[in-house]
Amino acid sequence: MSPVTAGTHPYSPGAKAEPYSQTEIVRRASNFFGVAAQTLAGVIEKAFKDNGLPTGYIAGTEIAGAVVVGLRYGKGELYMKHRAPERVFWQGPSAGFDFGGNGSRVFTLCYNLQDEEQIYRRFPGVEGSIYFVAGFGLNYQRADAVTLAPIRTGVGARAGASLGYLDYSRTRHISPL
Repeated sequence: MSPVTAGTHPYSPGAKAEPYSQTEIVRRASNFFGVAAQTLAGVIEKAFKDNGLPTGYIAGTEIAGAVVVGLRYGKGELYMKHRAPERVFWQGPSAGFDFGGNGSRVFTLCYNLQDEEQIYRRFPGVEGSIYFVAGFGLNYQRADAVTLAPIRTGVGARAGASLGYLDYSRTRHISPL
């Protein structure tokens, strides 16, 4: 499933990133989560309606927990058309009315991401979640013109709402700050 294949147009710096269609994203997310396309179609349709066509996506896993103050750590691969996948790590704090813990598979749609370098920064966001055994969730994180839309499905017990940020980096960090 490599996005760089023989016969495709090679990436050139400064070139505008090619977007993914809704059909491509539904198929890739369904394969990643191991569920029927219909299960995810509504969540993905909402993200497309709100933001348009994504120029990339991150497929990965994360763990998170909170007792008023929370922490989240994750890792995955960033995919953009005609470019090699790139390893990405994320970590961040949160604060709010939030309790519990969860482990999740995360499929993050990346909007207006023209270059891989734009992912390596802090993305603030608001999250509300209720996990009890399993479920899907969608929220948005924005920094400048780039919007990230993580779609999560996880196991655990967690409920609440919080403010925080995720710091995306090339290497794993213990400190979420």
